Amino acid sequence: MELENKVAIVTGAAGGIGRASALALAKAGAKVLVTDLEETAAEQTADAIRTAGGEAVAIAADAGLAADAEQTVKTAVAEYGALHIVYNNAGVALIGQDGFSPDIDPEVWDRVIRINLSGVFYMCHYAIPEMAKAGGGSIINAASSMATVPLGGMDAYAASKGGVSMLSKSLSAGCGKHNVRVNAIGPGYVDTPMNAVIFGSEELKAGFEKGHATGLQTAEEIADLVVFLASDASRSLTGAMITCDRGWTATKRPELLPI
Repeated sequence: MELENKVAIVTGAAGGIGRASALALAKAGAKVLVTDLEETAAEQTADAIRTAGGEAVAIAADAGLAADAEQTVKTAVAEYGALHIVYNNAGVALIGQDGFSPDIDPEVWDRVIRINLSGVFYMCHYAIPEMAKAGGGSIINAASSMATVPLGGMDAYAASKGGVSMLSKSLSAGCGKHNVRVNAIGPGYVDTPMNAVIFGSEELKAGFEKGHATGLQTAEEIADLVVFLASDASRSLTGAMITCDRGWTATKRPELLPI
């Protein structure tokens, strides 16, 4: 129970990587505030944590709204007395709307940047002072393999995730004096409902799978990394962009992807 007596916020925790990470953090001993735009699904994640013997509270929150980020932090502190861990997982990939910049509706661009990048800033803005009061902690920000090697054709998403990577590095310098570590993670393609939209067909999914050295990832393996980064076992890591993609950015073969 390496996270016993720690308090964590996980955004976008209704399903996929967010849900798996909330469950894993709770299993490691953390009290978890579960947030998602879908309140019922967020409550289901919290229920699963409580059923397994952990502590969790769920609230509805839009990751792209500063007011919701502020309320999320206030709720975590009100419920549990402190805040030590933040996993900024919430994000959107607007398949069919995001694309080559001249073809993107500016409103689509603004939405992707607001949720994926500004949302990380909003949460950090309100969370860091509370984490400093608690004696420090760890922030984990969800970037993407696209922050390192974009596929092209999703300019807004790639820009947002590249921004998350650089924001995390920059934040880490200022957070050192508060004993708060900040890292970003860059998964490859995880077998989740959101990525099922990207895959579209079994043929395309097979191409993505072959582009990884050891196949598609699971949400649970990303959750294991989140727990590691939240714990003191990763105390030497801050300002890192951790590529955790089963070799996708090293071995991907574009000819396998019919896009």
